[in-house]
Amino acid sequence: KASLEAMSAGLKKSTSNGFENSLTTKDQQENINEVRKLIGPLSDKLSLYCSDATISRYLRARNWNVKKATKMLKATLKWRLEYKPENIRWDEIAFEAETGKIYRSSYRDRLGRTVLVMRPSCQNSKSTRAQIKYLVYCMENAILNLPQDQEQMVWLIDFHGFNMSHISVKVTKETAHVLQEHYPERLGVAILYNPPKFFEPFWKVVKPFLEPKTANKVKFVYSDDPNSKKIIEELFDMNQIESAFGGNDNTGFDINKFAERMREDDKRMASFWSRAIDTTAASQPDATTSSSLNATILESDSDASEEKTEKSSSQEDDVEEFPVDDNVPAGISCSKGANDEK
Repeated sequence: KASLEAMSAGLKKSTSNGFENSLTTKDQQENINEVRKLIGPLSDKLSLYCSDATISRYLRARNWNVKKATKMLKATLKWRLEYKPENIRWDEIAFEAETGKIYRSSYRDRLGRTVLVMRPSCQNSKSTRAQIKYLVYCMENAILNLPQDQEQMVWLIDFHGFNMSHISVKVTKETAHVLQEHYPERLGVAILYNPPKFFEPFWKVVKPFLEPKTANKVKFVYSDDPNSKKIIEELFDMNQIESAFGGNDNTGFDINKFAERMREDDKRMASFWSRAIDTTAASQPDATTSSSLNATILESDSDASEEKTEKSSSQEDDVEEFPVDDNVPAGISCSKGANDEK
């Protein structure tokens, strides 16, 4: 128990920074309230999405800079309004899941966090759009299954069979963009299990560009290294974890059982957001006004002057081949299709 508490404290410490630690609870709440004020009134699903916990994550992602966090959150609200990630259902993305390239495990880590298993070598799709849609579906599902006392998830990334042919810059960049911009502070720890030797120098190039708190979330684990194996043993009950990660569960991925679980979760997802509409409707404008309100808020450019000033720097960002991601260990979504959709 003492070891688990120490681990929990250490993980929480690693997701903080000096500036955040200098803010009192009152200061943090004032920043949250300021962001909420700048965003303005929202209707239905977007209103529920913008909880204090959500706003806090965006503030943490921008070192508690209210203006930058507001800009980031407004971009996500616009994306959610258009992309509708909460409406994606299993039958729409079932093909993408067949090989078990990404799936939510049936177990949690010792801290109760949702676990996503990823196998980059099991790519079965040539469509970037479909791959991203499935990733978003998995993220929304993982969040739905988080316990109330946890905001972050665990990624177990199995590099068995992975080679250079599985690397796609297009998919990696799009993956990084979606996770970094629309799911900030959702990653607790990423276990890279048996990554190939060629991946290590790539990581050394990327790591200096990451904040220390982000780099600390990425753990390299090798099956032939007793010291690194302790990382998994401290995080998981080894009787529950798959044998592919050194555990004692030999059942493997079963697409039929997974599909059954996801269809049940689809019902839970629909119920959750339906309740969201019901609970916000009484205090919000009518549907016509709400739609107009959302469109006005999300399309308004309150940072026009800032964007103009930052134009040159944003252009530089556009030409970066591997964008630095606050939540994405480089290369974890390196799947490649010969005819990647443009």
